[in-house]
Amino acid sequence: MLGRAARGTGRLLLQSSRRPEPRAWLAPAPKRCSSSLPMNTLVLFVPQQEAWVVERMGRFHRILEPGLNFLIPLLDRIRYVQSLKEIVINVPEQSAVTLDNVTLQIDGVLYLRIMDPYKASYGVEDPEYAVTQLAQTTMRSELGKISLDKVFRERESLNACIVDAINQASDCWGIRCLRYEIKDIHVPPRVKESMQMQVEAERRKRATVLESEGTRESAINVAEGQKQAQILASEAEKAEQINKAAGEANAMLAKAKAKAEAIRLLADALTQQNGNAAASLAVAEQYVSAFSKLAKDSNTILLPSNTGDVTSMVTQALGIYGALTKPHAAKSPEVTPPALEVPECTPTELPEADQVNSS
Repeated sequence: MLGRAARGTGRLLLQSSRRPEPRAWLAPAPKRCSSSLPMNTLVLFVPQQEAWVVERMGRFHRILEPGLNFLIPLLDRIRYVQSLKEIVINVPEQSAVTLDNVTLQIDGVLYLRIMDPYKASYGVEDPEYAVTQLAQTTMRSELGKISLDKVFRERESLNACIVDAINQASDCWGIRCLRYEIKDIHVPPRVKESMQMQVEAERRKRATVLESEGTRESAINVAEGQKQAQILASEAEKAEQINKAAGEANAMLAKAKAKAEAIRLLADALTQQNGNAAASLAVAEQYVSAFSKLAKDSNTILLPSNTGDVTSMVTQALGIYGALTKPHAAKSPEVTPPALEVPECTPTELPEADQVNSS
């Protein structure tokens, strides 16, 4: 009887050990776990990147490491199988209201990993559901703090805030959120139309601003070119005037040097014998030739009273020359100019003088 009771008890324990257990949490479920938990066959081989949670007589006993492991049949059983790989969870689409009261439809992807198999098995009933709900509530909370325009510009900061919030809450579950990425953001059709109109207006504004800036730059360039042209023209005119003045100064200096040289040569000639007589003759010739040109340049003529007396005019010119040469004679008394004898004009010589005057 005792043997039958023992066999009956063993059969009941075996049937209870073969009852379907709750599936271990891994996402997605078909990839993360098999249809049933591994059975205790005394010798077990645990795959890499998996953790098997073992209970002995309904109480947590230990976690099997990858490789060869031994268990006691009937007393030990595998309660949970946790995957230590990175897990990807699709966060369902949800509605959220932004700071400027715009309703958005947004979904995302969550990447996480189990860091502590014990906490993941006994800390929460359904870790996948808990993390998904936490991600959705955190997303709604963060979207309510910013406006619609900042949602598209601050996606990275929004993802970082969601990851920090999930890690703070899931620390006691033995789960660590690696990153969260927003997949799609859907806005209402009317809001999309207004955004499109805003974008077109912004582009037209930029085009107008760019066109005005181009016009301004063009005007500035034209004015700058005219300024440079005037500066260059003034510099060229200045250089021309400087060169012209330098040329005139050089010409005047050359003329002055030539005149000084002529005077020096004339002075040397006057100091020679019969130099004063030659000078007197030259003065008389210039005086007579000057009278011959009086009526060529102007109609107004001033004539002496004795224009027909050539002899008196020559005598007057020689007197002027003698008055000018007296100071020179006083300085050099050794040189005495010879007296110039002027023959008296006879009545028979007057017609010849008239002919010279008329010529």
